[in-house]
Amino acid sequence: MKIIIVGCGKVGVTLAEKLNRENHDITLIDSDSETLRSVADSIDVMSVTGNGAIYQVQMEAGIADADLLIATTNSDELNMLCCLIAKKAGNCHTIARIRNPEYSSEISFIREELNLSLAINPELAAAQEISRLLRFPSAIKIDTFAKGRTELLKFIIPNHSKLDHMKIMEVSTKLKCNVLICVVERGRDVVIPGGNFELQAGDKISFIASQKDSMDFFQKVGVVNNGVKSVMIIGGGKLTYYLARLLKDTKIKIKIIEQNFERCNELSELLPYAMIIHGDGSDQQLLAAEGISQIEAFASLTGFDEENIMLSLYAASQSNTKLITKVNRTAFEDVVNSLNLGSVIYPKLLTADIILQYVRAMQNSLGSNVETLYRIADDRAEALEFRVGRDAPMVGIPLEKLKLKNNLLVACINRNGQIITPRGKDTMEVGDTVIIVTTNKGLNDLKDILK
Repeated sequence: MKIIIVGCGKVGVTLAEKLNRENHDITLIDSDSETLRSVADSIDVMSVTGNGAIYQVQMEAGIADADLLIATTNSDELNMLCCLIAKKAGNCHTIARIRNPEYSSEISFIREELNLSLAINPELAAAQEISRLLRFPSAIKIDTFAKGRTELLKFIIPNHSKLDHMKIMEVSTKLKCNVLICVVERGRDVVIPGGNFELQAGDKISFIASQKDSMDFFQKVGVVNNGVKSVMIIGGGKLTYYLARLLKDTKIKIKIIEQNFERCNELSELLPYAMIIHGDGSDQQLLAAEGISQIEAFASLTGFDEENIMLSLYAASQSNTKLITKVNRTAFEDVVNSLNLGSVIYPKLLTADIILQYVRAMQNSLGSNVETLYRIADDRAEALEFRVGRDAPMVGIPLEKLKLKNNLLVACINRNGQIITPRGKDTMEVGDTVIIVTTNKGLNDLKDILK
C-alpha cells in the first residue's frame, strides 16, 4: 500500500520502520530537511520537505493515489487539518494523532465530522494499559481481546513455583484451570510451546484466559494477585491525567508528585480526588516522607526516560512495590528490558501497534478481518485476532485436520461471547473471532495460518 506519514518525530519514525518492514510504499513529510535526511539514510522511504497541511506539499508526496495518510505531528490541530486536506485531495483513509485531553470527550464528533478512519491518543492508550496492570499487579503486560472478554497476560515464573519443571500438557490437568500458555521467553529464545515443553523458574510466559480464569490460575500457582490500593505517580503530564481519570471509580488512593507549581494547581482542579504534591520526584527525602516504602504501586511517568529508569530502580531498592516505567525511546529496548523496571510502557509502540492493526485490516480479503494485533516478546511474536468470514477456507474443519504453519497456535475462539479454549476437535465457524499467536511475521489474513 502507498502510505504517507506527516511528522518525523518518534511516532512517525517508529511507524515508518514497522510499515517499511511489511513492504509498504512509505513517503515521509516534515518541515525539517535534516531530520528527513537522517531517517532516509536508515530506512528505505521517500521524503518531501514542507508543511504537511499544504495542498501542494501533499500533492508532491503523491496524495492523489495514496491509500492512507497518517498525521503524527506534535500539533493536534495540524494533524486534523492534514487529514481534512488529504480527504479532499486524495479521498484516502486518514489517521490523526489527537492527544489534548480537551478533545478526548469530543473524539466521536471529530472523527465523524472530519471523516477520520482513526483518531489515536498515545497517552490514553498507555493509561489504559497501566490501569489494567494495577488491577493485575502480578502481570508485567496485559493485552485484551474479544472486546475485553479474554486477555493475554505475561508474568515471570517465580522460584519454587508449582509451574517449575511442569510440562505444558500438565498445566490444565494438574492445576484444574482453563488457561492456554502460548508463548515462553527464555533468555533470548522465544518459543510457541508444544505439550511436552517443560517450564522453568525465570521463564516469561504469556497465557490467554478470561479475567475469572486468570485470577484462578494466579491463585493456584501461588501468586498473590490482589489489585493495588495505593499508587504514587511521578510526573503530572497528559498520561498521568488520563490514568488518574481511569482510576477515579476504583478504591485506589492516588498520589501525584509534580515539579511545576502551575501544573499542580491545574491538576488539583481537574483531579480533586487525587493528592497532588508540589516537589521534585527525584528527591529521596521527599519520596521517603511520602511513604515510598509502603506504597503498593510506583509509576515513573515523567518526560525523561533516564529519570524514569533511575526512579524505578530506586523504588525497587526501597520496597517490593509494583513498578511501572514509561520509556519513550525504543532504541535500547533490550537493555531496558534487562533491568528491574517492572512493567515498561512504550506509548510510541502502543500507538504504532494500533495503527499497524488498522493497516493490516485494510489489506484483508473478504474471508477474514484483523480485529486486534499485539506485538509480544520484544516484537518477536504476534498475537492477532481475526473475524472469520464466509469465504474463510477453514470454516467447519476440526483444528486437528488443518495443516497449520509451524510456530503457530490457535489460542482462543470467541463464539457469540462464549470463550472456547480450543482443542483438536473444535472448529472455526462464520462470525467467530479467533486469536492466533505466532512467531511468523506479517499475517494479513486468516488463510495465511495454513501451510
